[in-house]
Amino acid sequence: MKKSYRILGVIALFLLGIVSCKTDFLNTEPMTEVPQQVVWSDAGLAEAFILEMYNGIGQGGFEEEMQSSMTDESMFTHPGRGINTITESRSNPADQGMIKRTYLWDSLYMRIRATNIALKNLATPQFENTNNLVERLKGEAHFLRAYYYQQLLRFYGAVPLINRPYELGEADYTVPRNTYEECVNFIVADCDTAINLLNGLTASTGRATNVAAMALKARVLVYAASDLHDIPTASAKSPTIAGYSNKEYLGYVSGNRMERWQKAKDAAKAVVDQSAFAYKMDLTGPVSPEEGTENYMVLSLGGGSRAVAGDGGREILLGRFFVDLKDEAGNWLGRNNGPNGYHNWAGNTPIQNLVDDYEMIDGSRFSWDNPVHKAAPYQNRDPRMYATILHDGSDWKPRTDDVKGRDPNNQIQTGQYQVTNASGQVVTQYGLDTRNSPIEDWNGTHTGYYFRKFTDPDPAVVDQNTRQFIPWPVLKYTEAVLNYVEACIELGEDGEARNWLNKIRFRAGMPAVTESGDALRQRYRNERRVELAYEEHRFFDARRWMIAPTTLGNKIRIIRIFGTLKDGKQVRVYKYDPENYNYTYTPSELDPGIENRQWLDKMYFISIHRDEMNRNAKLVQNPGY
Repeated sequence: MKKSYRILGVIALFLLGIVSCKTDFLNTEPMTEVPQQVVWSDAGLAEAFILEMYNGIGQGGFEEEMQSSMTDESMFTHPGRGINTITESRSNPADQGMIKRTYLWDSLYMRIRATNIALKNLATPQFENTNNLVERLKGEAHFLRAYYYQQLLRFYGAVPLINRPYELGEADYTVPRNTYEECVNFIVADCDTAINLLNGLTASTGRATNVAAMALKARVLVYAASDLHDIPTASAKSPTIAGYSNKEYLGYVSGNRMERWQKAKDAAKAVVDQSAFAYKMDLTGPVSPEEGTENYMVLSLGGGSRAVAGDGGREILLGRFFVDLKDEAGNWLGRNNGPNGYHNWAGNTPIQNLVDDYEMIDGSRFSWDNPVHKAAPYQNRDPRMYATILHDGSDWKPRTDDVKGRDPNNQIQTGQYQVTNASGQVVTQYGLDTRNSPIEDWNGTHTGYYFRKFTDPDPAVVDQNTRQFIPWPVLKYTEAVLNYVEACIELGEDGEARNWLNKIRFRAGMPAVTESGDALRQRYRNERRVELAYEEHRFFDARRWMIAPTTLGNKIRIIRIFGTLKDGKQVRVYKYDPENYNYTYTPSELDPGIENRQWLDKMYFISIHRDEMNRNAKLVQNPGY
């Protein structure tokens, strides 16, 4: 049998020959595939094969069910999607719960096999190497193999390392897990190879570069140095890990942890030195709050939104971009998450746990025990909060034609408010964006908040029925800076850590941090939490820092808001207005019948699915399962 590959977008270029011999009919070529020997003898087809491998990135983080809802960033409004299986620690090898395709074991190994096929055939290319095409394709293949193994490693711990394509008829297809250290070394080696091969080569938008490979290497090494993967530290913090017989699958069982942090720092510094990708990192003091919000919007909208001009998109080192030629799930972020009072789906809604972690504008902690904070919890906060979260009273897009008469001021309404009816009586009504909304009363937020980050604010983009084209940041410069800060803190280089941490804060309109030691570590962790909110870092950060029991395991907290008319005031059409209303804000816990979060230490690593265990008897399951 001849080998052939499916390659989207290029099949139509080839017409297979007509069978001319009676004995050839058993060896005809499939009409929907291109033979292997043709692919690797043609430069365009070889490049198409590499391009298809990027599909393993999926929609980036813009799936309808976002990974943020398996963390203390948000909750998913609609039941029955398997998210509670994760957040309530009920995940098991037979029912893992909701796992995005970009982290699924079989999906990632399918992509890894493709990279191995490419690297095998590109070792002796059969087409002309014009403009260093071979080096670029090999560099991208090494990068993608490293990226997909990294996805496996941070989700499951150590996995089997496969560096060649298996063929039909081999004696044994089963293979044990490599050690965690071997996996890290393998990924780093692939990154180093990609860095060298891609150095000086220009890539198209959305394709790997040498700097993207540097950033991936830095991420992997920061993870490798973290608490969860230093087995003496992890064992002291978790009886589940301490009792596991194969700790080498989870982290380093020996070696010098400070050396690992030094490698992480050096790798991150290589990215930090690429100053061409920095956006407003040269400030010596905080910008105004208004500019801080604007800067963060520029970054989260990819720097090229119709509504927000700027060059912040240059900080995306590798992005998942969306175009008008395809109608993809990632185009519908606004519809999936926007307010129900705009006829959207309210999917992944921010929770109070995150909102409370945004500092006050002076850098102090927000506290419900502070009467000034409690009376006006959305005033004088970190400017990034306003670019990330829609809260009660937030200005937003124009309402649709059927709703604008109820809200001509275009403000988010997630509370209950008194108004005066036509008879002059004071009555209480629910806001348009609540679960008791007169617009749609089934898909509103449970938490009192809506998702704003990554949502195109252009009024012309009606989220209910208009696609948006905001890119997902797979790897970006600011993450590398934060990785550098973290490594510096762990190495005791507090001055350098503060210097770079404050560059990020100044851009956001926040004052400098001055702490040292563990206090600086805690400020850094909160800074990373808000700066990278909804970018699929919190799921892993809370685990690798081993703070999940007190963060991911916390119950969901929500807000209840009531607006009472002041004496003598009459309002027919509600508008957020402290001149007319006294507002009370009451933080509460979500009804446990909806989602009852708890943390069990088995959840530090996701189980290997039962089917994979049955296929490969040499695999050893993760602890706690």
